[in-house]
Amino acid sequence: MVTAYVMVKASTGDVDRLTGAVSAIDDGVESVDVVAGDVDYIVKVRVDGPSDVRDVATSIHELAGVENTRTYIAME
Repeated sequence: MVTAYVMVKASTGDVDRLTGAVSAIDDGVESVDVVAGDVDYIVKVRVDGPSDVRDVATSIHELAGVENTRTYIAME
């Protein structure tokens, strides 16, 4: 299993709406936390392999209202 974290920056006014949309992505989204700071969400992803991380991150990035994503794969 691979654990990754996707940092999500949302457009102003879309944070509340996107919480449900990101949570609804079934492909390994384990948790969605709204945070304060440079990003609006930290999404924890648990999937079988690195290519699955890419698929989930792409699904998040393509949601209307998402401005930017950054993905980090856990080393352990």
